[in-house]
Amino acid sequence: KMDIINSAVNYFKGSYRELGKVSWPSKQEVVWLTSLVVIIIIIAALILALIDFGLTSLVNYLLGLSVTK
Repeated sequence: KMDIINSAVNYFKGSYRELGKVSWPSKQEVVWLTSLVVIIIIIAALILALIDFGLTSLVNYLLGLSVTK
């Protein structure tokens, strides 16, 4: 049982040491990249919404369905 505990402790110690070697981004980089991701997601959502609207309109037209009364 102690082998399992020692293995777990060594694993977490090693993991902690590895975290010290990581090259972390600066706050400015994090803010910039997060903003970029949000903008790209919004653009992608708008494009998909337009495609969805266009295809829905096309199918309704081809089936003779009217959305206006």
